[in-house]
Amino acid sequence: MSSSTLLEPELREAETLGDETVRFQELLLQASRELQQAQATTPESTQIQPQPGFCIKTNSSEGKVFINICHSPSIPPPADLTEDELLQMLEEDQAGFRIPMSLGEPHAELDAKGQGCTAYDVAVNSDFYRRMQNSNFLRELVVTIAREGLEDKYGLQLNPEWRMLKNRTFLGSISQQNIRSKQHPRIQELGNLHMPGPRGPEGGPEKPHLSLWLEAPDLLLAEIDLPKLDGALGLSLEIGENRLAMGGSQQLYHLDAYIPLRINSEESKAAFHRKRKQLMVAMPLLPVPS
Repeated sequence: MSSSTLLEPELREAETLGDETVRFQELLLQASRELQQAQATTPESTQIQPQPGFCIKTNSSEGKVFINICHSPSIPPPADLTEDELLQMLEEDQAGFRIPMSLGEPHAELDAKGQGCTAYDVAVNSDFYRRMQNSNFLRELVVTIAREGLEDKYGLQLNPEWRMLKNRTFLGSISQQNIRSKQHPRIQELGNLHMPGPRGPEGGPEKPHLSLWLEAPDLLLAEIDLPKLDGALGLSLEIGENRLAMGGSQQLYHLDAYIPLRINSEESKAAFHRKRKQLMVAMPLLPVPS
């Protein structure tokens, strides 16, 4: 999927860019510079005090482990998907759904029997937590993601079996946590933007609706609306260092987007959301040469 080449050789040819495309490129470059400047001039994190939610008990090779699932309005919420939409994404092994959460440091505690154990505090968005209270599916999903996140962050091997404590909302004390001080907003929603590329005859491939935003200074996300498609079969996607090109055997859509940022094509990933009929692309960015 990732490549330094494009769909067609002629796409490499320089073409005159329309005013709308030039404006888009300028906005994206400006936003990228502003994010980099903000990183250098503002604190990278701020402290929050998570509120207790519920506590689960599991274990590792080193003994009993408790995970306090907490919440804070300062944590950004995940995408607002229905359970059916989320289930479909998970069944298709899609990586487009993320639950932002803050993973706290381990702290030594005593359990109800006075025996030593380790506790971790994991915080999610408060509104999402309230939604999770009424859904066993979301609760189990959050616990699974929290457990896997703690394993990755601290090199643990936690037992996937767990139980929720009935009479305790947390174990020990919930400490303050540091989170990113500023969440970066979506830069711009783009309509049927005319990108450079071959212009087919009347009735030829459509240029689809493209949305781009910087999720972080080093991560660019894209959503491409493809309402005429039921799946990714026949789609071709090529990502170069500063270009995103998409086509397909059905000749329904064609996109050739110049991205004025340095894309890490080898680490880029794409997934097709069948219910929303969108192609979602995650493009890590390479550092700008000094």
